[in-house]
Amino acid sequence: MSTNRLQQLKGHILPGNKLIRAMASPLTTHVLNTAKGVPGANIALSLHRLQDPSTETWLLINTGHTNADGRFPGLMTRQDFLCGVYKLRFETAQYWETMGETSFYPYVEIVFTISDPDQKYHIPLLLSQFSYSTYRGS
Repeated sequence: MSTNRLQQLKGHILPGNKLIRAMASPLTTHVLNTAKGVPGANIALSLHRLQDPSTETWLLINTGHTNADGRFPGLMTRQDFLCGVYKLRFETAQYWETMGETSFYPYVEIVFTISDPDQKYHIPLLLSQFSYSTYRGS
């Protein structure tokens, strides 16, 4: 790769790039398949915000699949990131089926509260066929 092309790429990906920072999601996730020690690639997921606690009505914000690194870039925009209760739902049964495996959990829902939308929140999912764990990452 030429030096000029590397410099162009560097300008797009370095943290000092204002465009990248403006587009960066304030909420990120990462799935790790702990049974195999690899990223959880191509897992269908959806992001929801609790719209009405009295009826448990959830507003769908985004859907998609994790990338080859087990991440979902652009999960949500900074302007849509409000205080509230959110839910990330991972379709784990489909993921394991594509690998010829079965899973005890057909899906994983992680419900969490955003109290300061100016912060960055990272919600990792550590996954195997018979267990999962999560935490608030940085």
